[in-house]
Amino acid sequence: MTATVEGPDFIALQVRDVPAAAAFFEERLGLRRAPGGPANAVVFATSPIPFAVREPLPGVDLDGAGHPGLGVALWLRTTDAPALREQLVAAGTEDVTPLQATPFGPSFSFTGPEGYRLTVHGD
Repeated sequence: MTATVEGPDFIALQVRDVPAAAAFFEERLGLRRAPGGPANAVVFATSPIPFAVREPLPGVDLDGAGHPGLGVALWLRTTDAPALREQLVAAGTEDVTPLQATPFGPSFSFTGPEGYRLTVHGD
């Protein structure tokens, strides 16, 4: 029998400033913290996949990275992409793109904590 992977089970962004990154996701995107969690991370109560911001793992040099997460596309789901986009623009979020139609519903991208590029899609 061959072991296989079922799919993503946990996603975390490594950041220099965990409290600031957690505040961004709480205040601008409305994520809520999950109970418990390790001291070096903030885990959010997202579904179906848990999401977190955490201190860098040993050997990870975020200062040496030109653009964090380059090559990884992280999409977040919302119930109202147009309204969330307007909220982010009003809050001064960096580089918010116009809404565009996709097979997953309206979507847009923006620059999140520490330069991570994030995309939101939904109804």
